[in-house]
Amino acid sequence: MKLKIYNTKSKNKEIFKPLDSNNIRMYVCGPTVYDRAHIGNARPVVVFDILYRLLKYLYGEKSVTYVRNITDVDDKIIAKSSAENKSVNEITSETIKWFIEDNNYLNVNKPTHQPKATHYISQMIAMIEVLILKKNAYVLEDGEVLFSVNTFKSYGSLSKQNLESMIVGNRVDIDRRKKNPLDFVLWKPTSKNNIGWDSPWGYGRPGWHIECSAMSKEILGDTFDIHGGGIDLIFPHHENETAQSICANNKNSLANYWMHNGFVNIEGQKMSKSLGNYLTVEDLRNKNIDGAVIRFVLLSTHYRQPLDWTNRKLTEAQNIINKWFNVINNRDLNINGIPTNKILEALCDDLNIPLVITEMHNLLKEEDYDGFANSFFFLGFNSNNSIKSNNSLDKQTINEMVNLLIVERQNARKNKDYRKSDLIRIKLEKAGVTINDHGNETTWSLKPNFNPSSLLTEN
Repeated sequence: MKLKIYNTKSKNKEIFKPLDSNNIRMYVCGPTVYDRAHIGNARPVVVFDILYRLLKYLYGEKSVTYVRNITDVDDKIIAKSSAENKSVNEITSETIKWFIEDNNYLNVNKPTHQPKATHYISQMIAMIEVLILKKNAYVLEDGEVLFSVNTFKSYGSLSKQNLESMIVGNRVDIDRRKKNPLDFVLWKPTSKNNIGWDSPWGYGRPGWHIECSAMSKEILGDTFDIHGGGIDLIFPHHENETAQSICANNKNSLANYWMHNGFVNIEGQKMSKSLGNYLTVEDLRNKNIDGAVIRFVLLSTHYRQPLDWTNRKLTEAQNIINKWFNVINNRDLNINGIPTNKILEALCDDLNIPLVITEMHNLLKEEDYDGFANSFFFLGFNSNNSIKSNNSLDKQTINEMVNLLIVERQNARKNKDYRKSDLIRIKLEKAGVTINDHGNETTWSLKPNFNPSSLLTEN
């Protein structure tokens, strides 16, 4: 089954051809951690979680590397630090904790890597030095370093704009020191009182765009398969990433496929704090709206289209999820974690999840409850506390049961018995056990819907 992806760069749906089918590499721009994640932030997290699940199924779990970065140094973070009289680390640590809690609530798989920008400063400085050496960047008297867009002939190719139209059509700071108004910051000087690092150009900190270029290069290499993010990132962020990476790495491309999800509006209006319609995942959690319902709404509109979040959609999603959970709870099901062919076909057609939802309804009409349940778990809708649980076993017994299965899975992986390894993983996940692999080590935790009786069944 061939995966087709709409490539923002070509504006066409293309058959996905990986650089290396044994090493699929995907980078998705993550949060700038200064405040609670709103549902617009949550949409790409959930969308690319579906793609991550699909890629692992198509190419094998160990063949996919998914990187979603964390921007933990930024003007907004510094402004909040100053306003609340807290250190930058306090702000970012708290916000990262919130972000992870939200993701767990939405049943989002942890990426392979979740790098923090502040851990890759040396790589950023090294890349900037290369760009200066190659005359793609220049240093101002105060130590600020700018990328020269005139030195990259393909600038604008991702967003399909030329330099003149970008200058006219976008708000660009008037800075007489710039060779071109669109030249962007690679390194900005700052006072010793603010967060910063020593560099060849003085004390300062990196610009936003260079962060992603340096992190993706370090973890995924000069060129990788898929780069994703929200549609608002196409210009200038992804355009600038492309320019500096291609120039620094001396390659023809940064990513072969660019994927972007649409905006989220609220009741037909743009989400804005000034309009009073700013909606966070925490707001929904505080209203006891289940993660499965939130996940459903975020996936109910095709990812490339704008999503209009409405109370009506929320109510409809709640009714559907309740119905689906009744099916899961009230039948003996044969769970293997493999979705039906029609579900896979829809997913492989540029993540056509609205069609997937239609097929889920059809599976119930056809009374294919096993196919429905396996597709349900594959899509990550098993994040609801309504799934029956039985916590009558004591904590020690539960720990022993889980650890035995973890060891059995590790042995299977060592023996390259990947089928057995996957079956054990699926069994653990179905029971409500979250597992995370770190090299040869595996850690685990229990979800609220943990059902120990599932661990007693045969694989």
